[in-house]
Amino acid sequence: MCLAAVTSLLATFPAVSRAENVTGAGSSFAAPIYESWGAAAKTATGVTVNYQSVGSSAGQNQILAGTVDFGASDAPMDAKKLEAGHLFQFPTVMGGIVPVVNIPGIKPDAITLSGEVLAGIYAGDITTWDDAKIAALNPGVHLPDTAIAPVHRADGSGTTFVFTSYLADSSDSWKQNQGASTSINWPSGLGARGNDGVAATVRNTEGAIGYVEFAYASRNHLTTVRLRNKAGTNVAAGLLSFSHAAEAADWKSAQHFAINLLNTPGKDAWPVVSATYVLVPVPARNPARDEAVRTFFSWDFANGDSAAEKLDYVPLPKSVKDDILAAWKSGK
Repeated sequence: MCLAAVTSLLATFPAVSRAENVTGAGSSFAAPIYESWGAAAKTATGVTVNYQSVGSSAGQNQILAGTVDFGASDAPMDAKKLEAGHLFQFPTVMGGIVPVVNIPGIKPDAITLSGEVLAGIYAGDITTWDDAKIAALNPGVHLPDTAIAPVHRADGSGTTFVFTSYLADSSDSWKQNQGASTSINWPSGLGARGNDGVAATVRNTEGAIGYVEFAYASRNHLTTVRLRNKAGTNVAAGLLSFSHAAEAADWKSAQHFAINLLNTPGKDAWPVVSATYVLVPVPARNPARDEAVRTFFSWDFANGDSAAEKLDYVPLPKSVKDDILAAWKSGK
């Protein structure tokens, strides 16, 4: 971005007049990028961001209670709740949710799964790795008879909302019996708190499968799988396949910027992509801290794309960033 464009974007919100501390809480999916942006923006803007990775449900609850300056959630808040809570919602980056496994003899991206098979695993209907439905997706691959140990989030989680929404979109049985939410009554498996907890449990449990934000899989060197997408392509998780999903998004029709990126029709699109959202009060409860929060995110939008991509997130299109900043300024 050219210097003039950066200057114009930052001018949308005035710089804070003095160093300011702000607090945010919520999504563990978004924690890596907020930590990275926070370190860089502190020097540039004087704003110190203390972010607590406590899960999306807690993030929504804390901003509604007024105990933080911004909440963070991978599950968008519905319009009635936003209105009642006097909140403005906007996405910051997009990223992929990926299944990770610990299967003896299986290397990263060596096997393919599908949404329907994942639903069967988490429903407790598919219980060993050599099950016929998994074998049908993996001709020529030697699959052990190891028992499957499904791992899910034990805390209220936007990552769970995205993952279960994908399962519900892929399986009528899952949609009817389990549904999609930040917290559900899991039919089987082990619970762990946060993306970090799921990653650690999978790494330490032979036969395990879990779901995490891609950055956690990459950081922890976990074994990812390919997924068969809506077009019938077996795709690997990564920035390119996430970007293919984001390209098909209909931003203009998204209410409160809540965009649906699941099972997009692109030939090479990863099927489990989500935006992550920030929630801020409108009008401001504390004008100084509200100004600091806006300075922080406007700086991130102007300067943070490279950091986002290094952490395997997909930055928002510039037009969407501009729309967010204009809507936030007007309080709509």
